[in-house]
Amino acid sequence: MIQTIKMNLDDMKHLASIAKALSSETRIEILRHLRHKDLNVNEIAELLDIPASSSAAHVKVLEEAGMIKTSLQPGIRGSMKLCHIVLDHIYVEMNTMKNLEQVEEVIKMPIGSFTDYKIEPTCGIVSNKGPIGSEDEPRCFYLPERVEAQLIWLGNGYIEYRFPTNTLADKDMMRLEISMELCSEDHEYNMHYSSDITLWVNQLEVGTWTCPSDFGGRRGNLNPDWWPDKNTQYGMLKTWRITEQGCYLDEEKSSARCLKEFSLSKQDYISVRIGIKEDANNKGGMNLFGEGFGDFEQNIVMKIVFQ
Repeated sequence: MIQTIKMNLDDMKHLASIAKALSSETRIEILRHLRHKDLNVNEIAELLDIPASSSAAHVKVLEEAGMIKTSLQPGIRGSMKLCHIVLDHIYVEMNTMKNLEQVEEVIKMPIGSFTDYKIEPTCGIVSNKGPIGSEDEPRCFYLPERVEAQLIWLGNGYIEYRFPTNTLADKDMMRLEISMELCSEDHEYNMHYSSDITLWVNQLEVGTWTCPSDFGGRRGNLNPDWWPDKNTQYGMLKTWRITEQGCYLDEEKSSARCLKEFSLSKQDYISVRIGIKEDANNKGGMNLFGEGFGDFEQNIVMKIVFQ
């Protein structure tokens, strides 16, 4: 699937890697050729009349920037890298959400550390090593091994997490952000299967994202070798943000509820629930990816910004 990347001046590392990738006319020429067809490293070297070692070095820079993906294909002398482009648009907004006098606290929650759930099949949990319990059996979500989860899927329902509030007392909170990798859930994968996925914080709705697909057709960048190609492979990284001006899903305003309405520091934990509303228009389930599955090496990340 061709992707669109949206960044602003806070995405310093990614911006720098994109800028490095595009700072070479040779790498731009490689991208131009890949827009027409996939090429291996040797084919790129021949087209550009450069050594294969130089071609491989340029490919590495483009891959590190997330602009192309590579896969191994059999060759006459062993295997070689086949390159294909994965970006259609790059948007850079010349703004920043950060104040240099702000302080951030980041909490990374493993996806298997949920405290409550209500789940209907299709459903299941897997770690990097294999399945946890039986597929389509919601009772297996109580297994102690669930803490090792790297991919969780459900056909309907929700999963809930509790984040600590011990550092919030007597601080002026400005913003709360929650990000995770998600997609719809159909049997195997389905590129035309939408789902309305909602996030709640302290039982209040923050916003709903209509995911267009149960993504597959290529392997997720982080998936272990044993995971079948026919199954769900990757998701999209989504960020919900609660501010003094309202709630946002990525850059789009999703609710007028402001930060103080969520009473974030008035109890021992912040409840974060992700799932499908009972009255959702598109009840397409949900896949939730951990740091060892999908395309993004992260679990559920909560960022709290203080003045």
